[in-house]
Amino acid sequence: IRDWLGDDGLKADAEPVSASEDFAFFLERVPGCYVNIGNGIGSQGGCMVHNAGYDFNDAVLSTGATYWVKLAQAWLAPDTANASSAG
Repeated sequence: IRDWLGDDGLKADAEPVSASEDFAFFLERVPGCYVNIGNGIGSQGGCMVHNAGYDFNDAVLSTGATYWVKLAQAWLAPDTANASSAG
């Protein structure tokens, strides 16, 4: 993510949120991570969902879609470290 969005694009030390999520049960069985794609701050969509003031920031749609495309491309890319050592 840093390669694509820079240091400001990844908030690895974000404050915890008090959300109810069953994803932890999946992580007990397979490796993974939870990703939060931000919606902006202040007047650009900064309030939490399930709030009367919530207004989805349409400008983040392309960022979210591109994230998933880049993740799939990285997953499907040949492992160049192993390929070069194979001969």
